[in-house]
Amino acid sequence: MTIKRTLSRVALALPAIALLIAPASAHRRWLLPSATVLSGDHEVVSVDAAIANGLFYFDHHAMPLDDLVVTGPDGKAVQPKIIGSGKYRSVFDVLLDTQGTYRIALASNGVFGSYMLNGERKRWRGSAEAAKTGIPAGATEVQLTPVASRVETFVTLGAPSTTALKPTGKGIEMEPVSHPNDLVAGEAAKMRFLIDGKPAPGLDVEFVQGGTRYRDKEAMQHITTDADGIATLNAGAPGMYYLETSNGGGREAPKGGTRMSYAAVLEFLPG
Repeated sequence: MTIKRTLSRVALALPAIALLIAPASAHRRWLLPSATVLSGDHEVVSVDAAIANGLFYFDHHAMPLDDLVVTGPDGKAVQPKIIGSGKYRSVFDVLLDTQGTYRIALASNGVFGSYMLNGERKRWRGSAEAAKTGIPAGATEVQLTPVASRVETFVTLGAPSTTALKPTGKGIEMEPVSHPNDLVAGEAAKMRFLIDGKPAPGLDVEFVQGGTRYRDKEAMQHITTDADGIATLNAGAPGMYYLETSNGGGREAPKGGTRMSYAAVLEFLPG
């Protein structure tokens, strides 16, 4: 079977894929900014990138920054300053020198899978193009699954703007109806979710308040997007919140097609 035919058929997911595409109470992936709303002519925001059991505590391992993209208020790419990665977190700085909203994201598109070679099952990950040459010619039982993943957060210097918030049209994305840096606890916030640029009704969105270490219960809400792909978020208290969804409609990823996931960190300020 050729790699091209295998990609078109798409096989079952590997456990590694579940970490990327299925909402779960463990091993959440997040970008946590030091601040989300700032003023002045210029500022610097430090961002922690981690994969962890709790929100927002560093207790599992650091998130790679290979797919980091920062979009400035003018829609152009901003070059972050990478501080480095330790065991539990990666850290980078973003210079805010233009007024408006910045979109900070880890967005990846590729394939995960496995194959048999010399009686052993091997795992593989990379781009679809790299799979054509990256998997040995003698491999059998090749199983590859396309995956699209996005993890992001937002920060604003001065007045909020919307240019950086425009969807790319790839994978699951959040198109804010309420500006992500103008959210207030006790007031409903509306976010439209898209799949490949089109409204995604029926998505199960997990909405979780940070500080999970200090609660017996996780304070999680399950919100289903409406016919227009809109989820209404209600934060009962100020603080950082995490949301996550996938095109599996919950914890199970879909069979066939591209497996997609989305996660974001939002701050709700006091009223």
